[in-house]
Amino acid sequence: MAKRVAVVLAGCGVFDGSEIHEASAVLVHLSREGAQAEVYAPNIPQMHVVDHVKGQPTPEHRNVLVESARIARGNIKDLATLDVKGLDALIIPGGFGVAKNLSTWATQGKNCSISKEVEGVLRAFHAAHKPIGLCCISPVLAAKIFPGCEVTVGHDTECEQWPYAKTAEAMKELGCKHVNSQVTEAHVDARNRLVTTSAFMCNAPIHHIHDGIGNMVREVLRLA
Repeated sequence: MAKRVAVVLAGCGVFDGSEIHEASAVLVHLSREGAQAEVYAPNIPQMHVVDHVKGQPTPEHRNVLVESARIARGNIKDLATLDVKGLDALIIPGGFGVAKNLSTWATQGKNCSISKEVEGVLRAFHAAHKPIGLCCISPVLAAKIFPGCEVTVGHDTECEQWPYAKTAEAMKELGCKHVNSQVTEAHVDARNRLVTTSAFMCNAPIHHIHDGIGNMVREVLRLA
């Protein structure tokens, strides 16, 4: 039987939702590997809406589930209905929506809180020993919830290629181990059944990001 994988989205668009290329890459690689993706999002207001041309917030109000449905082509469920028993794995793509809508990392960093719904889902998969795949900024969710876990967001030294490397330092301060990696690689924490890859935390060609997400998806399915 095809493995059933929950994919949790955080809106639609890198600056206020899920990073669309990352979400698409996850869905493409799951399909290529013969897995069945089931897409979910929380039915909550977005923190704010960003004009992706100007890079500035607008006075609009949007809903995370409604916006995520754009990526899922309407085939999406309310995160409140997710039942871990019928699923084999969980994947959360990145994008600022993870740090704004699924958590408060964007405004509070390591002192953030995680949405109760999102934290409940992560803890349920972890308790069931089912693998969790996280890319780009979404490994901060694991760093906050699972002290001592091993994750990667790429590198811990800031430079032109790794402009968000300070994230790794904040994660270390939460008590997790950060493992430096290349954008095409995925890191596996076998004990916690966590698979992470840096994706757009790196200034890299989009096909390298796509390849790294593919490695993450394959490792998640191997553990499932």
